[in-house]
Amino acid sequence: MQRQVQELQEELARRTYEGSAGGGAVRVTFNGARELLSVRIQPEACNPAEADVLEDLVTAAVKDALRRVEEENASAMKKVTGGLGLPGLM
Repeated sequence: MQRQVQELQEELARRTYEGSAGGGAVRVTFNGARELLSVRIQPEACNPAEADVLEDLVTAAVKDALRRVEEENASAMKKVTGGLGLPGLM
């Protein structure tokens, strides 16, 4: 099982996950290792007078993407471990 878990962790790290906010005005992409790969911001979201709104959208998009990473990783790991809570595996 340990080998299967390690292979799954490597596979999950290669996957990409996108999070968005503001109806897609801000999109971020992470890999399964929780590394930020890209940030895309639509021009209409770049109003200098509303920089705080853009900051909130970026934060929300990052949280959305990381939530997706966690959900996918937990689901995939549960399939391999049969639901055993093995510390340090994710």
